[in-house]
Amino acid sequence: HTKALSDICLDVVAGEYLGIIGPNGGGKTTLLKAMLGLVRPYSGRVEIFGGPPQKKRVQIGYVPQFSAVDRQFPITVFEVVLSGRIDPGLRPFHRYSQRDKKQAEELLGRVGLADIAGYQISELSGGQFQKMLIARALAREPRLLLLDEPTASVDAVSRQQIFDLLAELN
Repeated sequence: HTKALSDICLDVVAGEYLGIIGPNGGGKTTLLKAMLGLVRPYSGRVEIFGGPPQKKRVQIGYVPQFSAVDRQFPITVFEVVLSGRIDPGLRPFHRYSQRDKKQAEELLGRVGLADIAGYQISELSGGQFQKMLIARALAREPRLLLLDEPTASVDAVSRQQIFDLLAELN
């Protein structure tokens, strides 16, 4: 195996807005995955809100890299955002509540996508797609929002809109 990260010590306090920069292959995504509890460190520990990330995952909203999401999957913008409301302990035949649907509608309005809620995700521009993923992450009502390259594959206007939205959320 190849060591992706070593000698990391990072404390982030509530209200901080933190960007992690580095070269491709530098371990940024691996760090986020460790914070999500998706990869375990070979040594040391990762704590989120005073405990292991696996136990705190419901408090974390995650926006994956643009390239990690199948844009051809047949689902609407509204359905993607609504899916963020699904509980990790889901049972078969889950039904969304009216509150879930209202929350998804409000989030789509907040990110400026209410008018395209019924579009298939394959029809979206890069910026619209990223805003949809941010709305989906926010649907969990997280205490912590992690974004992996949130402005990759988006134009300059969308990039500014996304940074403005993130500043407002912070």
